[in-house]
Amino acid sequence: MHIALPSTMNAVQFAKHGGVENLRYRAVPLPVPLSDEVLIRVRALSLNGFDPMVLRGIPQLPIPLPMTPCSDCAGEIVRLGDGVDRTRWGIGDRVTLVPIRPGAGVVGETLSGVAAEYCAVPQSALLPLPPSVSYVQAACLPTAYGTALRMMMKRARVTHGERVLILGAAGGIGTCCVQLARLAGAEVIACAESDEALVKLRSLGANHTINIAKTDFLGEIVRWFGRPSIWGGGGVDVVVNFLGGDTWNRSLASLGRRGRLVTCGASADPDVQTDLRYVWSFELDIIGSNGWDLTDQEQLLTMVAARQLTPVIHAIRPLAAYAEALQELIDRSVIGKSVLTTD
Repeated sequence: MHIALPSTMNAVQFAKHGGVENLRYRAVPLPVPLSDEVLIRVRALSLNGFDPMVLRGIPQLPIPLPMTPCSDCAGEIVRLGDGVDRTRWGIGDRVTLVPIRPGAGVVGETLSGVAAEYCAVPQSALLPLPPSVSYVQAACLPTAYGTALRMMMKRARVTHGERVLILGAAGGIGTCCVQLARLAGAEVIACAESDEALVKLRSLGANHTINIAKTDFLGEIVRWFGRPSIWGGGGVDVVVNFLGGDTWNRSLASLGRRGRLVTCGASADPDVQTDLRYVWSFELDIIGSNGWDLTDQEQLLTMVAARQLTPVIHAIRPLAAYAEALQELIDRSVIGKSVLTTD
């Protein structure tokens, strides 16, 4: 099967670091897949919290310039390299991508990204899409939902009946954490910075919500559940904190005896102050969670296909509106995932 393809495509790129004014939507040569690669017609892609950081520039992170941003996408195969396994992959197959390349880097960070009409990727990075999972849904899953799944299920091991406090709950990772905690049978306390976001979080199953722009979340935890005691009782069992900054110590203070604080990042500030008295007195566990793997992404596709999990989509825009979508993410006015399509 042969598909006639253009010699050029539209892509988003930046040639220097800074703000969205450095982004360009332009025609570039169509990628030519290597022997072990396939060419994907990108149908949908989604933004992540690190996309603004990559645009600004990250010290010690080698970002190639000019750079095509973005890590997560879904589409269909339109061309096969000579060495691709044709018993497994064929023209027209609907696929999503695993953006982590072991030993090479991460797509959209240290490797050219997918904010384009086409991208060439190794066959080892492909996952087939279940028929009931749309391109838009699949594009939401890898980075944000993969990170959330590993953090909640494999690292924090959230279980039935536990109280789970989720900071930054309105974003891509946070909205997935809320859904996963509810699926596990936990009592969910979701925090965000707008009343609009809180309405959405309650619709996802959050039992309690806190607008942390107006209210101290530690005070609310104590008011609802009692002050944590070293003898047991009070507070919450798990805190999900990927903000850092001045929320860190108050997160520790929110935990009851033998509670767990799990983190996958520090979007506010990684340089935090830790009062160790909380850690030893309450026998707390501080758990790191870094990324996800292929099995996590496969599990997410299965869960979405079974309607156990629904990606929360803030907006769907055309690829040419990438700068607008990214600025909205920078302004922290996104609830869920921002998606761009090439149709």
